[in-house]
Amino acid sequence: MSIGNIIDIKGNLSPHHLIESEAARFVVDTNGLIIYANEAFFEISGITPDGQNYIQDSIQFSEEDLENIEDLSAIPAGIHDVHIKDSGIMSEFQFDWINTPDNRRYLIASAVEEGISSENNINDKLDGLMEKIHDSASRIEQSFEPANIKNVKDEHTYFNNHSIFTEMAKDLMVVTDISGEIIYNNSAFLQLIDNDNNSFFELFKKEDKAQIISTINAFKDNNINEGNIINIQAHLNIANSSTRFIEWQIKYSDCKIYAIGKDITEIIEKQKNLQRREKQLSEAEAIGRMGHWHWLVGDEHISWSEEIFRIFGVDQNHFKPGINSLASLIHKRDLGRVIQVFQRAIIEEKNYDMEFRIIRPDGDVRFIMCEGRCEKNNEGEVIALYGIMQDMTERMLYEEELRQAKDASEQAYAARTRFLANMSHELRTPLNAIIGFSEMIESQMLGPIFNEKYVEYATSIKESGHHLLDLISDILDMSKIEAGKHVLDLETININDIIQRCIEMIRGRATEQHVNIKPFKPENQNLSIIADRRALTQIFLNLLSNAVKFTRENGSVWVECHENNDYISFKICDTGIGIPPNKLASVLRPFEQASSEYTRDYEGTGLGLSITKELIELHGGSIHIDSTVNIGTIVSVRLPLNSKNNQE
Repeated sequence: MSIGNIIDIKGNLSPHHLIESEAARFVVDTNGLIIYANEAFFEISGITPDGQNYIQDSIQFSEEDLENIEDLSAIPAGIHDVHIKDSGIMSEFQFDWINTPDNRRYLIASAVEEGISSENNINDKLDGLMEKIHDSASRIEQSFEPANIKNVKDEHTYFNNHSIFTEMAKDLMVVTDISGEIIYNNSAFLQLIDNDNNSFFELFKKEDKAQIISTINAFKDNNINEGNIINIQAHLNIANSSTRFIEWQIKYSDCKIYAIGKDITEIIEKQKNLQRREKQLSEAEAIGRMGHWHWLVGDEHISWSEEIFRIFGVDQNHFKPGINSLASLIHKRDLGRVIQVFQRAIIEEKNYDMEFRIIRPDGDVRFIMCEGRCEKNNEGEVIALYGIMQDMTERMLYEEELRQAKDASEQAYAARTRFLANMSHELRTPLNAIIGFSEMIESQMLGPIFNEKYVEYATSIKESGHHLLDLISDILDMSKIEAGKHVLDLETININDIIQRCIEMIRGRATEQHVNIKPFKPENQNLSIIADRRALTQIFLNLLSNAVKFTRENGSVWVECHENNDYISFKICDTGIGIPPNKLASVLRPFEQASSEYTRDYEGTGLGLSITKELIELHGGSIHIDSTVNIGTIVSVRLPLNSKNNQE
């Protein structure tokens, strides 16, 4: 239809200029006769302009309660799904009832485009701003041949410019003269502006006003052809001293400006929020060296996020991600496996993850971790794959370095263990000879020694040899334990006998240091456990030896033992120098002593407590130390009655 200055039958200016859409639409009377239809409806319905056509022959409502409706007056206004019978098209139509001044009633239907609200459909889908049907229904029938749009040239005649539809519309509608003075506006515009200012230009923010005026002047100076529609986005001052962002369609005709405005403030705000979130996602992906992707099954193209382009070392302005281009970057040895994983995901409809290598255009090899999911349609079929890709190169290289360092450490540890074992064996042989010959000289087995100094020297040689042999034995024992080669020889043992024997063995040293060992008084004389006799003896000797060693003159050492249901606990107590709190944890580690001061004043390798701890744990027991400096130390040991359970 031509767009021009249309005058209705009452002589009013009818702003039909504002709408030019050609959506399918029709008008029927209460008998169902289609008295008007546009060309779009003819095309989809298949009916012809000749003769009379009824709505029941052309469409069918999808709603169950309207499917077989006979009384058209019962059709409620609003959006309804309809089925166009001849074409098989399913579509949404906006239905509205119009009453004419002569009390006739007509049903107007207009197709609803996707994404436009029902309120806007009223305005956007009808070819004009219709207020009411003219007084005379006969005139409608004369002007509108039944279902014959081609004979209708002046449909605007039946609607004046104060139509119901303009008042129902959500869009802002304004008509001004060339100076910008408002001639007409609809209620939506008035409600938003709430301003007595009649100048259209003055309603815009200062920075946007120049753009509006420039557009109007371009129309006035014929720089823009009359009838052309110009789209402008500008901020509009509204009632509460705030602004709204409006998208305007402006048209000039017969010295009048016709403008339709759509409030897109929320849309712009959502776009800004979306852009902000996309930027945050992009930054997060860059930090994590991770990007997302999406692939429609069967399509050549793959959608990549910005980070994946960086991971693959390609320019997103020139590189087009696809099946073939991706395959060209994957390492040849990994390509077959990658294809197989994708195929299996589609067939088995399962999520997946894999690692593969890529070769960047610059030759750099990168390790990629890919995790994917299956996207399914309503029928449950896989239609797409999507997921993330992450550059794991640094982590893979770091893990490889750790593995190499671990292997080297284990090899060095094994070499050290072999060395200590060999060294201990080699040193024991000459030490045994030194100790043996020194004992012969000390006892003057082959005859008297006339100089007593030689006897004294021989005694010193023997004691030093025994001390060195003890150190070597500790090192060898620790090496065996760390290597996992120390095997317990379990048997039933009377624990009281072991404790008494160890006390007697250590008593000589205690007497030399003037340390009092209190008598051991067991609660049960026949208390027995299943343990390794040699290991148990070593445990008590090490603990008693330490207690005596670190107890000053006139101090005391004693042992307490208690039996429980399935374990025994015993304590070795002393009134010695104690251990500082910050050293309690370290004294149980190999080669550790409480401080350098102790190292100078008290001999030893620092392996005694460490060996004791390992032997106790081999039995399935535990050790705990409580100590106060210059007050004393209590070493608590807990051993199971049957260590076989731990061995099993």
